[in-house]
Amino acid sequence: MSAAQRTAPRRTRVLAWAGFVAAVIVVAIAAGLLAQSAAWSERGVLDPESAGPDGARAVVRVLEAEGIEVRVARDRAAAAAALADSDATLALTDVPGLSDAALRDLVGDAGDVVLLEPRSRTLRLLLPGSAPAGAFADEEVSPACGFPPARRAGDIVAGELFAPATDGQACYRVDDGYALVTATQDGRSVTAVDGRTLLANDGVDRAGNAALALALLGARPTLVWYVPSPADADGAAPTLGELTPPWVTPAIVLLLVAGAAAALWRGRRFGPLVAETLPVTVRGSETTAGRARLYARARDTAHTAEQLRSAALARLRRILSLGPHAAPAAVADAAAARLSEDPAALRRLLLADAPATDRELVDFSDRLHDLEAAVAAAARPEGTTR
Repeated sequence: MSAAQRTAPRRTRVLAWAGFVAAVIVVAIAAGLLAQSAAWSERGVLDPESAGPDGARAVVRVLEAEGIEVRVARDRAAAAAALADSDATLALTDVPGLSDAALRDLVGDAGDVVLLEPRSRTLRLLLPGSAPAGAFADEEVSPACGFPPARRAGDIVAGELFAPATDGQACYRVDDGYALVTATQDGRSVTAVDGRTLLANDGVDRAGNAALALALLGARPTLVWYVPSPADADGAAPTLGELTPPWVTPAIVLLLVAGAAAALWRGRRFGPLVAETLPVTVRGSETTAGRARLYARARDTAHTAEQLRSAALARLRRILSLGPHAAPAAVADAAAARLSEDPAALRRLLLADAPATDRELVDFSDRLHDLEAAVAAAARPEGTTR
């Protein structure tokens, strides 16, 4: 083999591996772009501009129709600026990224505050004495309190429940918890509700949910709806390396090395492929003749007759449009009906006859052949020829 011939396969393998690596890189880039695009377009729970089941665009549209100016702030600076220059209600979801001081500063400029997804820390800071009650009630509840917005709204569908604040009111009691807790601090009201049950598009139309939502969020001429951003966190966000245990990175590197080694091991070839021809090719007719000679030499007429009968039954089933599992008796009856002959005679031929000699075997084969020909001719539509 010449040097050029030895070099060609090597060049082909190198190009194949290069193409594979390039394809992996392209797929990774495409997946990253798609993920980034999805991240930009995704809307979270209780997003005021989301029309999905978890969004809150429906209640925002109703507030705007009632003349309330709704300002959506997607970072802390925009929320603070909107609160500073207007008499506004602040709709606040859970903000775990803000420190206690930053949360108090943000709330300090609000006229009223409605907590939509309050957690333990938010309740402790803004509604002292209140806390999550650790229960959820998907049932209609009456207000049973003197809080004006709740009395005007009437019954609502309760969601998460809270323990009442130390100095305040609690409405919509279920067992030991309340669906609404409120208190007045420094001239402003701070109210906590389960926004996912009360305001979301898929639940705002239940019972008096919409009425209570409008009463709480539309109490002032402007509503600032703060949607927190990860960039609002007071400190730098931890890196992925800081969040994972120290053994994760070496384990990932080891898995990558093992995968590359396995790819090289299973992908290599010991030389070019060789086309191997079969030593013998036997035609079907030769196989049939050989088996016939074996049957004749063994003088096994019973087995030969059974083979002939089985093949004839299979062909008759197809001619008579019977199923492949039709019983031999059913085949005999169908053939007799088609030929207008005695079913008992055809049943003996297709079920009972057992030739004992070669002469009887030949006669048996001829009768089967004649039966098939007659049934085929009877089953053929009139005016057609073979």
